[in-house]
Amino acid sequence: MRLCFLVEEQYRHDGMPLEVIHQLRAWDHQVDVLWPGRSLIRISEAIQAGSHDAWVLKTVSGGPGLTLLEAAASVGLTTVNDVRAIRGVRDKALAAVIARSKGLPVPVTYAAARPEEFAEIPEAEFPLVVKPADGSSGRAVRLVATPDRLPAPVEPGGPDGPGGGLLIAQPYVPNSGTDLKVYSVAGELYATERCSPLHPAHAVRERQVPLTPEVARITAEIGDVFGLDLYGVDILLGPDGPVIVDINDFPSFRQVPDAVARVSAAVLDLARHGTRGREASVGETGRANGQEAGPAPVPAAGQPPARPVPGAGQPGAAALTATGRPGAPALPATGQTGATAAPAPPFTVPSVLRPARPAASIGGGR
Repeated sequence: MRLCFLVEEQYRHDGMPLEVIHQLRAWDHQVDVLWPGRSLIRISEAIQAGSHDAWVLKTVSGGPGLTLLEAAASVGLTTVNDVRAIRGVRDKALAAVIARSKGLPVPVTYAAARPEEFAEIPEAEFPLVVKPADGSSGRAVRLVATPDRLPAPVEPGGPDGPGGGLLIAQPYVPNSGTDLKVYSVAGELYATERCSPLHPAHAVRERQVPLTPEVARITAEIGDVFGLDLYGVDILLGPDGPVIVDINDFPSFRQVPDAVARVSAAVLDLARHGTRGREASVGETGRANGQEAGPAPVPAAGQPPARPVPGAGQPGAAALTATGRPGAPALPATGQTGATAAPAPPFTVPSVLRPARPAASIGGGR
């Protein structure tokens, strides 16, 4: 297969996605890499229908890569994730509205161009968590205890004035100082525990942790609502239950077992069969309904073999997505093909927890 990765400057030396690119090349796939933050791109030549099987984006929220990915989608190229889904979660204000409208547990959210405008929020809702609507990697996230702690007004044209971006504010959710980060790799879910950026003094060793059915259901539904295939969700375990505080497309997948091989295999599968923006095939729908799957397709050159789906109740059952697509294929060791499959994920999402439903309408509908 031929793939194109858009990688921005912040991730120039990052293992995710660079190691994924190396793994795909080791599996004999052609991978082109564009660097939108530091190179001239001849878009009239690079972005053409049929040029690649899929384009993959790893970029900061406000970076130029998303525009290029949208251009690729406009000529009919497959994008990973679906470009409308990415747009929906990159804007945290938009994501909060979409998620809350679908009944997902998201805090009440306020938006303003200047932080001092949040002084109008009732004092009973403080402390507030204030962050940029286009933020990423915990950038500029602040905990504001009381209205008098909000930044003083600044001149719009001054050096400290607003840059035109929207801010959002949400009431602080009391928690242990630990964030739960749940990753979804094409339907397989993995939970990790880490220190909250709001509580840097709280010592927490980042590690993989068990995933409860309630958190798994919420994470799976996020994929259904936004149309995401590779994503991460930040969840707080508050006094009233799990609360969603952030959604990221193509995150770091830290602590996910064999993350590079799993993500690489998922990218190939999505490039071949399409992302959630496309309707599932008849065979996939049958598997979602519990019917017997047909013969496994013959893998293309360099493609890791598909993993068989064990019978119900057997150990190591593969996770099913909302459309019934089986979880990631068996994963060869780095640079090899045909190796033994990696251990099964720590949690399998039964299809009964993930009813098929249309994705939310984002930027022109789905």
